[in-house]
Amino acid sequence: MSPLYLARGASKVVRRITSETSVELKILSEKWRLLLAGLVFQYIHGLAARGVHYLHRPGPTLQDLGFMILPELGKERGYISETLFTIVFLSFVLWTFHPFILQSKRFYTVLIWRRVLAFLCASQFLRIITFYSTQLPGPNYHCREGSPLARLPPPKNAAEVLLINFPRGVIYGCGDLIFSSHMIFTLVFVITYQKYGSIRFVKMLAWCVAVAQSVLIIASRKHYSVDVVVAWYTVNLVVFFLDKKLTELPDRSAGSASILPVSLKDKDSKVKEENTRLLNGNSGDSADRRPRAQMNGKHIENGNHVEGENLKT
Repeated sequence: MSPLYLARGASKVVRRITSETSVELKILSEKWRLLLAGLVFQYIHGLAARGVHYLHRPGPTLQDLGFMILPELGKERGYISETLFTIVFLSFVLWTFHPFILQSKRFYTVLIWRRVLAFLCASQFLRIITFYSTQLPGPNYHCREGSPLARLPPPKNAAEVLLINFPRGVIYGCGDLIFSSHMIFTLVFVITYQKYGSIRFVKMLAWCVAVAQSVLIIASRKHYSVDVVVAWYTVNLVVFFLDKKLTELPDRSAGSASILPVSLKDKDSKVKEENTRLLNGNSGDSADRRPRAQMNGKHIENGNHVEGENLKT
């Protein structure tokens, strides 16, 4: 390829990114509240998981059907499930930002992340209630009896709790079992792509990856089987009901890339304008703006006398 061709292609990409950024920032200026609330709740979820670790008491691993069926991967192979989850997470994030690069696009990045965060927060709220209701002995290796990480000493100050010892406190947490947080993220991402993605093969592959992620979590002994099973039907039900309540995303694929979603301010201004026109006696219909004369208490339209009662012969 010639340098001139590459320069033209690069300039097109830069213009596309600049144009998309201006559009997304305009949407973000109106829709930032729910995004911020969703991000704050991610910290609250991490804080809750850290807090339940103080309540965790190690004990014998519970009898589990998944543990009986699946061979144990071992402590040295625990990275496999984490690697797969990282690939899923990064792939989804990159996909949600593809409107900045590619010409074909179906959604606005800000709006789809508002939707994703709503699904995540609702599922995580249910998760917090569940794992605080009953603390099970953790099956993970660092949560078993004899491990120095299985029990946390009482916090010395509030900062020790509020800082949640990130990222070590998140990786080596115990007690936050029912239901799996990894499966919450995985399923929300897969369901979202199922609805707004465009490549059928990737959709099928995503569901296969979700199943593989479930198997690896159990085989790595990071969760009991019940933690994964509960995540599968809870997350799907949460998304099913919330999806009906949330406003549907505008489709940009059918030549509507330049159409911005109507904001509440625009709707309010239109309503106020319509009310003002009605108060001034203008209904907005050009057919109703004809001059009307009044004769003996009755109106005449187009020169014809409109009678209010039938003529008698």
